[in-house]
Amino acid sequence: MSEAQSVSGDPGIGRDLTAFQQNILVILAEEPRYGLAIKRELEAYYDSEVNHGRLYPNLDDLVEMGLVEKSELDKRTNQYALTEKGKETVLGQLRWIFSRYITDESRADDVRELIDAVEQ
Repeated sequence: MSEAQSVSGDPGIGRDLTAFQQNILVILAEEPRYGLAIKRELEAYYDSEVNHGRLYPNLDDLVEMGLVEKSELDKRTNQYALTEKGKETVLGQLRWIFSRYITDESRADDVRELIDAVEQ
């Protein structure tokens, strides 16, 4: 078995998250953001409006799970940041995806190319 094929992954808590919640974690992996900034990123991704009634309960759930930390920027604005457990969850999801996708060297090369493109 090649090195690329020997990677195994367990998504951990990530398996219990909705795709919407996973996308929030990925957005916060870049940098901490306030709620409306997260909303804008999600709207750009989904190419449709994300209402507050969907966003904030999901953020609260992620905070309750210990994946996201909520802090107060000012009296009206909260900031959300990925916790260490949240980072581990994102990495666990990536490991699981890669362990399923990378089945040969050609696919491993495809992933390396994606990583190289993002780094530039």
